[in-house]
Amino acid sequence: MAFSTLLTSSLRPALAALRWAARSQRRELSTPRQGSEPSLNLGGIFPPLATPFSPTQEVDYAQLEGNLRRYASIPFRGLVVLGSNGEYPYLAPRERVEVVSCARRTLPRDRLLLAGSGCESTQATIELTVSMAEAGADVALVVTPCYYRGAMTTAALVHHYTEVGDASPIPVVLYSVPANTGLDLPMEAVITLAQHPNIIGIKDSGGDITRMGLMVHKTRQEDFQVLAGSASFLLASYAVGASGGVCALANVLGDPLCQLDQLCRKGQWQEARDLQHRLIEPNTAVTRRFGIPGLKKAMEWFGYYGGPCRAPLAPLSPAQVEELRSTFSANGWL
Repeated sequence: MAFSTLLTSSLRPALAALRWAARSQRRELSTPRQGSEPSLNLGGIFPPLATPFSPTQEVDYAQLEGNLRRYASIPFRGLVVLGSNGEYPYLAPRERVEVVSCARRTLPRDRLLLAGSGCESTQATIELTVSMAEAGADVALVVTPCYYRGAMTTAALVHHYTEVGDASPIPVVLYSVPANTGLDLPMEAVITLAQHPNIIGIKDSGGDITRMGLMVHKTRQEDFQVLAGSASFLLASYAVGASGGVCALANVLGDPLCQLDQLCRKGQWQEARDLQHRLIEPNTAVTRRFGIPGLKKAMEWFGYYGGPCRAPLAPLSPAQVEELRSTFSANGWL
């Protein structure tokens, strides 16, 4: 184990205690209230970046830098690396750290960098979260452990995330993506974890607007923000109080999604609704319908590097490519 990791591990309990005390003191001095400014504002759009691979399926860091430079001209609040759309499960640990380092070197300092660090065990999640912080991540995005999903009770998940939140040198955002994990982070767990001073929000990709609205309502006295996990229900999420969105489609249509964000914030609901309608089918095409291969193919049509996926993800067939193109064309994007 590297000396820096050993040092971090040995100091972790003390650092966590100091961080908890400082944040708790701030809460005592200023009671959170609905509408107050969060300690770290997550409001806005975050694309969960696709990880570019070379034709031999190696991580292509030069193409990653190229995409990041193009995204710098779009008014994103920040970017997410190592999420579901980043083919996170297919990356080796060293690749995960290097992707974060590359993104931090290239990304403007005023843009937040969220990095996926969720693993199946609490210990591995803590170790990777520390590595993500050392590599330059501002926030850790921690997906629910799910391999033993039958044992992932509310109590088990609260314990897991509490341990991660205590040990993490950077703020933590919960990540519930039942389409991939088969597990919805229970509402009771979210409400409990929202009280943790180092857990600042949740990315909810389930699409249940009632659930998202209840999360906002039940955590309104906490320093906690709810992020929509898909462009298809972004407007509805804002209507019930979400702060922002982590949307796969932002890899392709970043400007329109930022425009939708601004229309909602200004209360221009008719214009927002018209724009939202045009985003639903393309978003479905690059998520549920064709997944990451579809996302990467669409990126190429809009000037970004998409490239291949890692096996066993397979490229689209010619018929699928044509269907994908027709979906974007029918909604006025091509």
